[in-house]
Amino acid sequence: MSPWVSPFPCVAHVGQAKELFYSIKEGLPRGVFIGAIGRDLKLDFTVDPPFLFNLPQKKLSGQYVNLHNTTGDLYTSATELDRETLCPDGPEARGCVLSLDVFVLPQQYFQLVKVKISVEDVNDNKPRFPVEEICVSIPENTPVNARFAVEPSASDPDLGPHSVQTYWLVNDFGVFTLDVEESEGGELTPFLIVTEVLDRETQAEYVTDIIAEDGGAPPLLGTATLKIIITDVNDNCPRFTKSIMNVTLHGNTTKGAHLGRLRAFDPDLGANAQISYAYSERVPRDTRTLFHLDQASGAIKLAGKIDKDTSRFYKLTVLAVGPGCIPAVATVNVHVHKVTKAPPTVVPRYIAAERDGVISMKESEPAFSPIAFFTVKNADTSQTFDCHLEGFGPFRLTPYQQLQNEYLLETTENLDYEETQEYELTVVTQGTRGQVIKTFLKVHVLDENDNTPIFQQSLVEISVEENNPPNTFLFQLQATDRDSGSRGKVVYLLGGDAPGIFTVDRNTGVLTVAVSLDREEKETYRFMVRAVDQGTPRKEAMATVLIRVEDRNDNTPHFINKDFTFFVPENFPGFGEIGVLSVSDADAGENGWVALSILNGSSDVFVIDTGRGALRARTPLDREQQGTYELWVEAVDGGTPALSCVAMVTVLLLDVNDNPPVVLFPQSNQSYMLVLPDTPPGTPVTEVYAVDRDTGMNGVIAYSIIKRKGAEPWSFDIDPETGNITLQRELSDRGLYSLLVRVSDHGQPEPLHATVLVNLFVNETVSNESYIRSLLSREAAEEDDAEDAEEERPWYVGQLTDGPRGPGYELFPCQPVLIALSATCLGLLLVAVALSSYICCRRTRERGGDAREEAETPLKMNGGAVQVVDRKIRLMANI
Repeated sequence: MSPWVSPFPCVAHVGQAKELFYSIKEGLPRGVFIGAIGRDLKLDFTVDPPFLFNLPQKKLSGQYVNLHNTTGDLYTSATELDRETLCPDGPEARGCVLSLDVFVLPQQYFQLVKVKISVEDVNDNKPRFPVEEICVSIPENTPVNARFAVEPSASDPDLGPHSVQTYWLVNDFGVFTLDVEESEGGELTPFLIVTEVLDRETQAEYVTDIIAEDGGAPPLLGTATLKIIITDVNDNCPRFTKSIMNVTLHGNTTKGAHLGRLRAFDPDLGANAQISYAYSERVPRDTRTLFHLDQASGAIKLAGKIDKDTSRFYKLTVLAVGPGCIPAVATVNVHVHKVTKAPPTVVPRYIAAERDGVISMKESEPAFSPIAFFTVKNADTSQTFDCHLEGFGPFRLTPYQQLQNEYLLETTENLDYEETQEYELTVVTQGTRGQVIKTFLKVHVLDENDNTPIFQQSLVEISVEENNPPNTFLFQLQATDRDSGSRGKVVYLLGGDAPGIFTVDRNTGVLTVAVSLDREEKETYRFMVRAVDQGTPRKEAMATVLIRVEDRNDNTPHFINKDFTFFVPENFPGFGEIGVLSVSDADAGENGWVALSILNGSSDVFVIDTGRGALRARTPLDREQQGTYELWVEAVDGGTPALSCVAMVTVLLLDVNDNPPVVLFPQSNQSYMLVLPDTPPGTPVTEVYAVDRDTGMNGVIAYSIIKRKGAEPWSFDIDPETGNITLQRELSDRGLYSLLVRVSDHGQPEPLHATVLVNLFVNETVSNESYIRSLLSREAAEEDDAEDAEEERPWYVGQLTDGPRGPGYELFPCQPVLIALSATCLGLLLVAVALSSYICCRRTRERGGDAREEAETPLKMNGGAVQVVDRKIRLMANI
């Protein structure tokens, strides 16, 4: 796979970033080669130290690839790369790109490489319908070749030819076929085409499977149940079950007697099946008055009285009328038998409200409420009658104890409109002579507002992702009320504790949120909703709504400071805690889990404890090697996709007094300086120069003389700050003067120091250097064995004492001997000085200024000038 290197690299934080582009197919197994970053960058792998390649952050993109840290080769990892998961909403035109940041290390080669991997689609997803069952409603009078869209259609997350290509039906029943249309946006929609005439009364529903097929090889299929519902149209008219009915009527039949009932039916549904009954215009008006026809039920009752003028035969033509139909016709033949003596009859007397034989009772009526009395009239004393009740329902017919042939119809328990709205009863009166009288009646139960609305769920738990668009649908509340009419109509209201951002539709119960929710602002909402009916008095039910706002990775990790600065003493123990990088992420769960990593090359020196964010050094640090470290620390959360932020961390090492002063001059305890006897007081004769690698007070150096030797040891003094040694008084005695100088820093808790021996040879010239060297060696050996003095005090032959003229010596007891020896030495010294002066002058004239070129020991004189002393002069013996 050859990469394409962008000719327009973007600029990163460090250096200049390059871009590499690769392409792979999704779903590849582990270990498939993607590309060689090092080779494509044309890096020279012979350099030392070698190149290192690093993925600096464990983001979502990093889990799909493995990077070889020395060659820069990219391979697929054990995590399968799924294009639909990686780019769920990515349009086909833009493609799906996996972006990686690769660091090229170590620091001297550092560069940021932007790697973009294009993930190509394969046919690994089958088409899916969003619902398991699709319903299509088609009127039964639909013409042939009519088209109906099948929605919702199937979707396939794959692209191009791997997406949905066609649809087909498993069973078309010989009356349907399927066509597919493509929209301007390229979406396919299946259309159901009617190929034959439909009849709901023959078959009201067709159920089959619809198949969505993609263009893969082999193709993948998606299935859903397709339910085709044939809706009713008014294409049928009423028909009587009996077209002719014969009724026999005795002359003594009482008014209101039930003669019969005509029944008609219409195979249509709903309003299309409504039937009303009416007399034909051919039925005379007086006949209509005598025989009452109920328009709704088709029942015929005797509405008048049979007398001598009443005919013996009536022909009633009854019509069954349906909407938009020609009426059906039935004939009722009424035969009237006149008798001189009225036969027994049953006369009802209604206690409850009654109209046309229909009794209306409220469902709130208590048990054993009386409905009607039934009295048997015209009964012979020679026969008895028995009355009983036929039909179903909470009713009973019992003899009324106080009167003969009186029967009471009453309820046996409370009526419930929601259980049964209407009862049809027959009061059967049977005499001992075989006479049977039937009285038909209907009990209509009147509804009352006796039921409270009931929510399907008393606790509604809803989960919604934060950052939702405004007016997002949350849930549809559903409550039912078993009452009828307005008493059973439910409206939905929010409780008083509901926040104003939520709204509910009064009629549909659809609950929506008007604004975008933020989980970090509020994670749960809990409030009440009400379902209220429209009865009198109104009744209501309550339900609790619990809304949990689910987290999305919409918050970047946040350091409490943009920059961190930590002060730590040098030599701090390895893996000791230097400081804590406090970082937070307002998201929850994996979205709020934060991992810290060091971006630049200091990761080999420092390590971060991810749990606490503690910064630690792998080994003790030395300020004198490096005093400041600057780290770039990245915080990456665990969301998808991951978010990150970067902070700069500065580690400043505080100095510890772990370095004593180092004397650079004099270079050894056996070097010496020639000081001429006529040097005027106040003249700098030399200096002690020392350095201290520590800083601050730990590096401030003070100089002091802790031991002195020589004839006039107090003739020299040292500047405590500069280390310059100055002649304080005129020199009268010649010879070797030794000053033990202590060089001390100001460190705490214990200052460190070094000592050096400064040797000054007072004379006009050097006559015997070997003798001086022997003295210097002896002095150096003595000083190596001696302990450092705590105070300045001179030493020579004896100890100093204070006298009337200042410091002096306590001499040996044999003072006269010493005076004689001193006089002898003084004479010899004068002779030696004279000879030396003569020899020096002569050699100087002969050799000119060549002697100065052989000088080895520098002397700092007034004004900082360096005086070079002839090596041969310094080798002269001390007299």
